[in-house]
Amino acid sequence: MRKTISGHTASLPTLVMAVASAALILTLSAEGVSAAPPDPSNFRWKDGPEVYAKVCSYCHDQQIGPVIRGRSLPPAYISAVVRNGNRAMPPFRASEIDDESLKKVAEYISTN
Repeated sequence: MRKTISGHTASLPTLVMAVASAALILTLSAEGVSAAPPDPSNFRWKDGPEVYAKVCSYCHDQQIGPVIRGRSLPPAYISAVVRNGNRAMPPFRASEIDDESLKKVAEYISTN
């Protein structure tokens, strides 16, 4: 065991991990990659079909929830159900599907 600067004892594996971690952080910083996690507030859905494919289809295309495409449901109705939920369908907050994306997915469902 080696003594650290503060006088505490550290094992060799602990020192190796500390040096490796520091080297990784320096390498990522030098390459311009942030070690911080991405900011989820900057995320935006691409379009209505993407929202449907990555959120709605898990239930509505798997016979868990009712079929919603091809029924000409009004976009305002779809938006209200998405925000407030209905029976087994949970509500989706604006932090999960922003208002602009909700409008796009409601239009997509209504016309497809």
